[in-house]
Amino acid sequence: MPQNKRESLIYTVMMCFFMVFWMGTYNVILQYGTFNLEVLIASWIGFPIAYVFAMICDWFIVSKLAKGVAFKFLVKPQDSMIKKIICISCCMAIPMVIIMSLYGAVEGAFHTGNWGGIFMGWIINIPRNFIMAVPLQLLIAGPIVRKVFRSLFPEGKVLA
Repeated sequence: MPQNKRESLIYTVMMCFFMVFWMGTYNVILQYGTFNLEVLIASWIGFPIAYVFAMICDWFIVSKLAKGVAFKFLVKPQDSMIKKIICISCCMAIPMVIIMSLYGAVEGAFHTGNWGGIFMGWIINIPRNFIMAVPLQLLIAGPIVRKVFRSLFPEGKVLA
């Protein structure tokens, strides 16, 4: 877990990259109904704007909200690190799924011209994204990003 604001920003950049890339690819696969080179190209083209949007939402809105909820209702400072990680990760994933599902619905409306379908697209996207994002966050992205982060930035090396 990051120990200060600078570490937190670096960690967020890494985690957001991982999650936005894979969730974007997942959503393009759902849209196209297959996985091929065209899907990878489409997801990579949509990645930069989605990444910037997700970073802004994560850093300025969701992170503070998630940590506030986690430490007010779910964990205490003396709880184990794994309990803190799981609770904060879940508290981050839920609002990010809601926000990014809306982003995806708006992006879909932009590409198809079906502006009237944004609300239904958003409602359909939330459970689809939730069932992928939470396990991805807890079982794959979290452990990988934490391992890479700590191997690149050992504790005490990034000053506040």
